[in-house]
Amino acid sequence: MILYEYPLQERIRTYLRLEHLFGRLGQLIVREDALDHHFALATLFEIMDVATRADLKSDLLKDLDRQKHALEVYRGNPAIAESALNQIVAEFDQCFNDLNNQPGKAGQALADNEWLMSIRSRIGIPGGTCEFDLPSYFAWQHKAASERKAELAVWADSLAPLAESVQLLLRLLRESGGAQKVMANAGQYQQTLPQGRTYLLLRVAVPADLQLIPEISGNRLMVSIRWMRMGDGQRPQAVAEDVDFELALCA
Repeated sequence: MILYEYPLQERIRTYLRLEHLFGRLGQLIVREDALDHHFALATLFEIMDVATRADLKSDLLKDLDRQKHALEVYRGNPAIAESALNQIVAEFDQCFNDLNNQPGKAGQALADNEWLMSIRSRIGIPGGTCEFDLPSYFAWQHKAASERKAELAVWADSLAPLAESVQLLLRLLRESGGAQKVMANAGQYQQTLPQGRTYLLLRVAVPADLQLIPEISGNRLMVSIRWMRMGDGQRPQAVAEDVDFELALCA
């Protein structure tokens, strides 16, 4: 199955982008090659670009606090395991405190590193990190892989509270929606969203062997999915057959 996710609010879009970038960063740091570490740094700078949004830290703290209080309501419910509830509440407390205790915006410690910022200012320029432009960066790339990995890990750790908060919120959000099997008649599917509840994320799963791509649009009232398939020249074309797939709405 291939799983596609579609955010129904802008802040969830930001969280998903950060999750994607942190996942890429984690894969690149553990590799040995200097080129992989170059793209690890590029990814680190992409995370900083997203993380320096003025209200991101505030949004995360509010969401962490809101979810924690929503969970506290289940205390005393015989259907809820108290130990599991205590564990997840403790996770929210830890993420909230770690993020709240970081001075300034997420990534501020990296922004104060002049050497990193000299690389950041040129990494978006085509060929801007050549050895004649940044000789000190060229020398860094010739360090032992273990040294580069250690330094990258330190820089990434400064963003760990941000990564852990995003991962925790998205994990709980995904767990809130149960998948149901639905059919898109002639490749088209629409669903009116139940009122009285704010849905934040749409998840769509389809068998990989069908080679289908969802074209999704949605808002607080309705979601619409049109199934496509790659045609000649790698251009997506709408399909006309019925499509069975799984859909989950997460709030």
